[in-house]
Amino acid sequence: MTIEDRGDASLVTHALARDMLTQLRDVETEQVAFRKGLVKLGRICGYEIIDGAMETEYVSVQTPLTETMGERVKGLDDVVIVNVLRAATPFVEGLLKAFPRARQGVISASRDEEAGMDDDGEFPISVDYVKLPDIEPDDTVIVADPMLATGSTMCAVLERVLEGQPDPEHLFVLSAVSAPEGLLRVDEAFPQADLLTVAIDDELDDDGYIVPGLGDAGDRAFRTTE
Repeated sequence: MTIEDRGDASLVTHALARDMLTQLRDVETEQVAFRKGLVKLGRICGYEIIDGAMETEYVSVQTPLTETMGERVKGLDDVVIVNVLRAATPFVEGLLKAFPRARQGVISASRDEEAGMDDDGEFPISVDYVKLPDIEPDDTVIVADPMLATGSTMCAVLERVLEGQPDPEHLFVLSAVSAPEGLLRVDEAFPQADLLTVAIDDELDDDGYIVPGLGDAGDRAFRTTE
């Protein structure tokens, strides 16, 4: 299994995940390649979640020649994927290749850049749209956002996801790159969540951006700035 425990978070160390992240970091990676890279990375992370957290069961199967025993993954019909708009959209597209029957939720949440970070390193968060399926106790819930910076947005999202819902069997916060400050904040606020990321970067800059990071993943994926 290519998931390593790093204290506040677990790290996806699959070679293809590291390779894809390197391509995503590159400033020369243009829009289409960047978006496709997020899709591929999401698919890899989905397979790692299946391998690392989901159980299998033995089943009888009839081949063209004889009956034999095989294994199937349990719980693939009990998955909820929450898309944190908008940067997570291609990331979630990749996750859906691993979990094609997942129920899906959408939350539009963003930080107030004009207000800036407060003295505690947090941003005011605006949650503009929430559409979530019901969560059951047997579910695996994956909340996906490529960037976990200060953790302010993710904490606001998790509050909405868990509001009035039973605790799911597994709750994953999945990101491509994370800052130590954000991981610590989310871990303290939601200790029941498993934080899963492909890279833990060095720091946040004075504007709350991850360094070295990816830049603005939403802008790069959707070409909303030049």
